[in-house]
Amino acid sequence: MLRSELILKIQKKYSSLNINDIEKIIELFFRKIFQSLQEGKKIEIRGFGTFSKKINKEKYVRNPKTNEKIFKRQTNKIHFKIGKILHQKINFDNTNNE
Repeated sequence: MLRSELILKIQKKYSSLNINDIEKIIELFFRKIFQSLQEGKKIEIRGFGTFSKKINKEKYVRNPKTNEKIFKRQTNKIHFKIGKILHQKINFDNTNNE
């Protein structure tokens, strides 16, 4: 789902809100998530999942084509752990077939 599709779905469900207000709310929501992750905080959205920042340590890696060793600097990555409720909703059909 695209951000624009999300905005339209929210606007359809809550017609009292105008599109500009919905865009501001969504922008604020994502900005707060980005800011918290940059600060190293964990974001937990109950029923959905948890976002956290993980660090890839610096190391030497090998280019498989040339076999050359290359130094890779430390980088950050985002780790997402799915929430129990979301996991159950996604896998609901699979549990009925077994």
